[in-house]
Amino acid sequence: MKASDYIAEFLVSNGVSVVTEMCGGMTTHMLDSLSRRPEVRIVPMHHEQAAAFAAEAVARMSGVPGVSMATSGPGATNLITGIGSCYFDSTPALFITGQVNTHELRGDSAVRQAGFQETDIVAMVAAITKGAWQVPDAAELPRMLEDAFRLALEGRPGPVLLDIPMNVQRQEVDALVPLVASPVPAECADIEPLIAALSAARTPLVLAGGGVRSSGAVGALRRFVEQFQIPVVTSLMGVDVLPFGHPERVGLIGSYGNRWGNLVMAEADLLLILGARLDVRQTGADLDAFRSGKTIVQVDLDEKQLEWRITPDIAIRSDIGTFLAALEERSAGISCATREEWHRRIAEIVGAWPIDGESRDVSGIDPLKVVERLAEAIPTATAYVTDVGQNQMWAAQAVRLHEDQRFLTSGGMGAMGFGLPAAIGVALAESGRPVIVISGDGGMQVNLQELETVARLGLELKIVVFDNKCLGMVRQFQDEYFEGRHQSTVWGYGSPDFVAVANAFGIDARGVSAPGELDEALDWLARSTGRPALLHVVLSRSTLVRPKVSFGRPIYEMDPPPADGGAA
Repeated sequence: MKASDYIAEFLVSNGVSVVTEMCGGMTTHMLDSLSRRPEVRIVPMHHEQAAAFAAEAVARMSGVPGVSMATSGPGATNLITGIGSCYFDSTPALFITGQVNTHELRGDSAVRQAGFQETDIVAMVAAITKGAWQVPDAAELPRMLEDAFRLALEGRPGPVLLDIPMNVQRQEVDALVPLVASPVPAECADIEPLIAALSAARTPLVLAGGGVRSSGAVGALRRFVEQFQIPVVTSLMGVDVLPFGHPERVGLIGSYGNRWGNLVMAEADLLLILGARLDVRQTGADLDAFRSGKTIVQVDLDEKQLEWRITPDIAIRSDIGTFLAALEERSAGISCATREEWHRRIAEIVGAWPIDGESRDVSGIDPLKVVERLAEAIPTATAYVTDVGQNQMWAAQAVRLHEDQRFLTSGGMGAMGFGLPAAIGVALAESGRPVIVISGDGGMQVNLQELETVARLGLELKIVVFDNKCLGMVRQFQDEYFEGRHQSTVWGYGSPDFVAVANAFGIDARGVSAPGELDEALDWLARSTGRPALLHVVLSRSTLVRPKVSFGRPIYEMDPPPADGGAA
């Protein structure tokens, strides 16, 4: 069969049902082949970065590698941010780029470029993929497709890229389409030291990161913590491992975490870290303060991650699901007799720091209250998807997830513009239920063009835009370190009338600017069933993300300090 037809057959056979893309001359053969396969939904978008983010979200919802396509040159380079996002957040994805004909490639010549839009995308993405190759001939295509798809899934998941010249797409392939088997996790290392430490601990705590979700271990984690009554704090990427009302859920930790989450972590005598990378936003810059008074046990599939920044007392290299299964098998030796006192202490800490108290100085609408009330207004949402910036932290601090709801955000890459296209991906993977998008005025403008995609596809996105007329997260930084000189965050920055913009794309929208208007506005957003709707929430420019840890301070000391001058 024709090589482009083989690519379509391979994707269909291996469970790919959505391909996001922005078309160009070098992908037309592949798009034509895919268009004749009803099993695949081709989703044209208006920027390749947005297409990449959407594919990432499809993968995170389904577990099947997300697939996104782009033409050579600017199309391929526009994918790079989305490729990096998949790499840093361990999301399996296959990126396919078209390329000029092989006889137009510059090869070993010293010229900068031979064919029009010829660009060496393989070399460019080498550092942010698990593998990237150019397909030299159609005879190599079956093996390379299979290897790429398997590599994306095995071990620590991540993106791969295949660059396919135009003439290779037209060549004939004589091969059967393989089904790529799911990778088999390796056996877990010895966990007897952990069992002994866990039994001896009086105040144990689990820190759950994104690795729990990417290894498919959410159910196993819940069974484990419920059986042994071990409380759980989460990183930003682990927010959705437990629903809001779960008895073992404590909250978010980190530089912008819930204050009570960090304080509980300070009192833990054993910290079991599952799939969290322990970057500076999770630990703070003072590593001695982070690990003081506790035994640190870290479980991660990536050996290099176990050696980075903080050397754990007990290091276990394992897939999280495999580790939890091994722990469950040998659970008879784990004691939980002392957990009641620990739970009472946690309740005291949480009760002493209500989330309302952190926003006591807010003028106008409190974004934390907006996020909290979304749970009541739209309880059937399949997911919350955030952009990056203040909106992201408000959402992570205050979101009240129901049992089967997801929370998607850009973690390692921290890319503004993630929210809207990622929500499109969620809606494509999980149709039939609304998707809540929480964005800021800055992030919303990065991929604003995808409102047309939302309207064209009729996706039920409930879009909340927090608008404080500035790039608020960086503005906070400028207040702290640059004496309030707001270059490019306030000075020289602007945002449009988002209601008018949404209406121009054919999307219902309205604005709200006073606390007394909020309940009715959220009711309106919830009533817009079966179609997209946008709520423009006007905030005071002075609205801050609180609490937060100043750089260099221990993670347990957050600003602003307590009003009564007590411990932070």
